[in-house]
Amino acid sequence: MSEILRQHWLPLALAAEVRTKGLYPVRLLGEEAVLVGLESGIELWQDLCIHRGTKLSLGRLEREQVICPYHGWVYERGGRCVRFPAHAQQTPPAKATARVYAAREQYGMVWGALEPPVADIPPFYEWGQPGFKTVMCGPYAFRASAPRVVENFLDVAHFPFVHEGLLGDQAHPEIPDYEVEEKEGRIRAKDIRVYQPNPDGTGVGRYVSYTYEVLAPLSAYFTKRDESGRVFSIFMSVTPVSELESLGWFYVAMNYGDQSPEEIRAFQDRVAMQDVPIVESQRPERLPLDLQAELHLRSDRVAIAYRSLLRRLGVGFGTA
Repeated sequence: MSEILRQHWLPLALAAEVRTKGLYPVRLLGEEAVLVGLESGIELWQDLCIHRGTKLSLGRLEREQVICPYHGWVYERGGRCVRFPAHAQQTPPAKATARVYAAREQYGMVWGALEPPVADIPPFYEWGQPGFKTVMCGPYAFRASAPRVVENFLDVAHFPFVHEGLLGDQAHPEIPDYEVEEKEGRIRAKDIRVYQPNPDGTGVGRYVSYTYEVLAPLSAYFTKRDESGRVFSIFMSVTPVSELESLGWFYVAMNYGDQSPEEIRAFQDRVAMQDVPIVESQRPERLPLDLQAELHLRSDRVAIAYRSLLRRLGVGFGTA
């Protein structure tokens, strides 16, 4: 059975970087691919010349054509080879075509799917909304499975211990009871109230209320509000590079404050670097989907729901 993650949109690279480089190699679900920054749009190809198997990403993009570095085969939009330099008079047959996958631009990011996607790109609610500034942070490299990275993002109880002084205080470790609901393959947990000494990098401690959502197998979101109505949100999505290598992309959205994008990124970098060694240390390395494999508490409800969702969807990549 095909891995279901092949049928979901996954983040690959910032669109601006792809256009700058022209040919941008990526690895997705253990497969080598290359983003091709054409003026007419960015495409995602298998990183393979069909002639002798050389990586096309080692070649060059010239006048909207990809030139293979080995024998100079010339490929155009859609992966079609249009010229064999060693046999210039020969018209390449239709089968001389590189494999092309689905690719789309959204939120300044290029997303790809190795098979026809079964759902749309997950929503980032604050994107383009008046009054909100949005800043992309990362990508953060984890030597860990993508589901492990997502579950850590959903975990509130680790704040006082991994992010003490920022997102938590060991004098206030309690997690109030909360409800989790699932509808149409999405998970939502709301009204999780916690105290944070520095919830957003402004240095002002306060109680905040979290709402978490799982939007897709490897995409999640939270928004936290305080009593004044200030909103701080993060939309995150993970690239499963291989079963035990991941890239975490985090978009921060805020409707208050005068922090610069650099200051916001610095704060998020600090938080992420506290998470990375913890997530990389977890065993088993692949996220267990058997709920009997580990102990769970009430505060783990959103993680339990996430594991159950992955199991129902049949996600195998990065899970046990």
